[in-house]
Amino acid sequence: MSVAKDYEYMLKAYSEAGGKPEIFRDSSIAHIVVHQNKIYGMHLVKGLRVTPVETDKGVKIELIVEEGMKIAFPVHLCFGILPEEGRQEIEMDVKVEDGAQIKLLAHCVFPNAVRIVHSMNAEIKIGDNAYYEYNEVHYHGPKGGVEVIPRAKVILGNGSRFVTNFSLLKGRVGVFDMDYEASAGDYSVLEMTAKIYGFGNDKIRIREVGRLLGRNSRALIKSRIAVKDDAISEVISEITAEGENSWGHVDCVEIVQGNAKAKAIPIVDVFNESAKVTHEASIGRVDKKQVETLMARGLEEERAIDMVVSGMLK
Repeated sequence: MSVAKDYEYMLKAYSEAGGKPEIFRDSSIAHIVVHQNKIYGMHLVKGLRVTPVETDKGVKIELIVEEGMKIAFPVHLCFGILPEEGRQEIEMDVKVEDGAQIKLLAHCVFPNAVRIVHSMNAEIKIGDNAYYEYNEVHYHGPKGGVEVIPRAKVILGNGSRFVTNFSLLKGRVGVFDMDYEASAGDYSVLEMTAKIYGFGNDKIRIREVGRLLGRNSRALIKSRIAVKDDAISEVISEITAEGENSWGHVDCVEIVQGNAKAKAIPIVDVFNESAKVTHEASIGRVDKKQVETLMARGLEEERAIDMVVSGMLK
């Protein structure tokens, strides 16, 4: 298949994942398109420097947001593999310099996956009074043949903010194993959110860690997971508070249907008498009254349950 055809199919899968392909024709919006280990397209804007290197199994990307620069529109990333089998290793070295701001929207698409491994290792350094937001949406197709292994180490300076949102709601999950760690400086804030719907024999493991090292630093780790059939989920959410007047909260909700199994492990550690960390975790079935209300309006039970779960995840 030609590069042009692959690119066309990538954009089609990108659209099915919820993306808007027309943004790739907008000169005011930066973007990068990667199929397996090939850069199919890239466009940059002022204040953003990106150096991609193709490797045997994926790509290495150095991304720098220059000091004081505020990237006006979200930078769009599209990673994917079109064939049924393959491997894609993404290595990202991100530096957001002092006073800079950027949002990224990544769509990862594997529409035909039967035996695919997609891994991501990111080192992210956020300077003082800077902002970095990373939103990641996955689309996997119906066969469940994907193994996703994201890893990230994040260091925030003082007065900065780190936001990450992960969503996997379309297609089978397959095997998902996330491990994120973030450390916050003085007056910095970190927010990590994950939303996943697993079914069949999907396996989900999430570990997110927030270390509040600075004075008046803040953290919120939030997860919304639904599993049904024989799917399994394990969510480990950890906040360590060392900084003076630091504050953190863990919020985990998991819904279980059929023979699925779910585990939630909130870990909170406080090493400063002025710091505070709270947590709430709940695992249970879909709210019966909500299902009955929808069934009274004509929906079948399975459809009503899916609607309630989708509402929770969205």
